[in-house]
Amino acid sequence: MSTFNKLNLKDEFVKNLDSLEYKQMTKIQELSLPHTLDNKDIIAKAKTGSGKTVAFSIPIVNKLDVKKFKIQSLVLAPTRELANQIAQEIRKLSRHIHNVKVLTLTGGVPFKPQVASLFHGAHIIVGTPGRVLQHIKEENINFESLNTFVLDEADKMLDMGFFDDIKLIIDELPKQKQSMLFSATYEEGIESLASFVLNEPIKVEVEDEEKVNIKQVLYKADEAVKTSILPSLISSNEANTTLIFCNTKVKCDELADELYDLGLDVLTLHSDLEQRDRDEVITLFASKSYPILIATDVASRGLHIDDIDLVINYDLARDEKVHTHRIGRTARAGKGGMAISLYEAWEEEKIEDLKEFFDDIKFDEVSNIIENPSFKIDSDYRTLFINGGKKQKLRAGDILGALTAGLGLEKTSVGKITSYDFCSYVAVKKEDIKKAHDGLSNKRIKGKYFRVFIK
Repeated sequence: MSTFNKLNLKDEFVKNLDSLEYKQMTKIQELSLPHTLDNKDIIAKAKTGSGKTVAFSIPIVNKLDVKKFKIQSLVLAPTRELANQIAQEIRKLSRHIHNVKVLTLTGGVPFKPQVASLFHGAHIIVGTPGRVLQHIKEENINFESLNTFVLDEADKMLDMGFFDDIKLIIDELPKQKQSMLFSATYEEGIESLASFVLNEPIKVEVEDEEKVNIKQVLYKADEAVKTSILPSLISSNEANTTLIFCNTKVKCDELADELYDLGLDVLTLHSDLEQRDRDEVITLFASKSYPILIATDVASRGLHIDDIDLVINYDLARDEKVHTHRIGRTARAGKGGMAISLYEAWEEEKIEDLKEFFDDIKFDEVSNIIENPSFKIDSDYRTLFINGGKKQKLRAGDILGALTAGLGLEKTSVGKITSYDFCSYVAVKKEDIKKAHDGLSNKRIKGKYFRVFIK
């Protein structure tokens, strides 16, 4: 694989990439960046987790004119979660440039604050089609200086019925611009969308590696025994992070209660949660503060959570495409992974379809699952919630300094720090969590007191 320093990027950009541990390009980055940095349009086929967010964000950041306080780039994503994570990634990639404003426009959050933010200006917009179109219709947004347009997970947007919204948005954009379309599949409708969006695009395709990198095992299990075997499945695979998929919100909550009764710490993620709560759940799981996340297919795509050891399909997905995206959560950026699917006798027809799609699926008996008593299903970290964020100029470095220099914690005791506009989260080793909580609760950070809670 090639390194980023071989690209025509400024030294400070390469240094920032290096500080983010981006040293070698993934396949999609290696194939697309030479073209996109040359301002070419591309249509790229790449699965979630292949590094495509970095692939389209680098050209956006590279051509950004920070002194020109106008909207220069628009990224459309199918879901709020993906839009928020793309925005976070762009902020990280542009942190070597002072005063870059990345604004997220999605549904599920109040509209008026977004209007106020647009009035004050932004360099980059990341949003969902419905909310962006709403701002366009109310004349809150001006794209006259836009030079880059990105459609991420285009196939998902077509599945969700966004085709007409996307066309209406494109009609409002300048004709002269660079456009990039990323999709996990080239299903029906993608070519039509691409012809409408792109101008003489270069086609880039990364072969699907999920079948190769993920070990899949299927177990026939009645509903009555599914829950009882989950702890043994997790412990036998020594999974520190496990993502369990259910088909309904009700089942997610029921299963969470059942596992909690078994003494396991569990998070749930589904569409009934408010956006703030969904952000918190994703943050806590990504911070490795909870060992198990139970989710509907809202988590099958667009969640940038690395190092998930095990995916369990408690309920089989509705089709092979959704199944592929689910198991792909455990094989991000080329890493291998383990996926287990449970099925009942009446689902044999679905199993036959999966066998045709995946030629390396293995079947096993429930009786062969042996619990590993020496493995504890737990997390090393707990997370602190701090009621201050970017709007209060509270940065990750400030929090780290308060914990280490201020309270005497070792850097190895502090895990992932995530900042939002009005709050922050910091993972701390469990043995130090009380000291961290009590210390930050009674200590000023940047001259201010903040409320702190253990999550």
